[in-house]
Amino acid sequence: MIKVNVLYPNGPQATFDFDYYRNTHLPLVAELLGDALQDKHVEMGLDASPGGEKAPYIAIGSLYFATVEAFHASLGPHAEQLMVDVINFTNTQPSFQVSELL
Repeated sequence: MIKVNVLYPNGPQATFDFDYYRNTHLPLVAELLGDALQDKHVEMGLDASPGGEKAPYIAIGSLYFATVEAFHASLGPHAEQLMVDVINFTNTQPSFQVSELL
């Protein structure tokens, strides 16, 4: 199984609409990616370090797939549509990490 983390960087001007992400964007992701998407989660970064530093990411979205190939096949036709929706919930540009779960 693989996990695709979508990392939204934090910063002084960073904004993130968690309600939109949970109630509109993630359902759109699930609809477009279909059965290839096995699970999904969202995390909200907390400013909870002992020194009071901001969390490096305001949010992290996690998407789970059986294989890298399943991820690519399901995302490919919809990547542009999903990226266009990003402006509806954040002013940051996400980065991506694909990992194998051990």
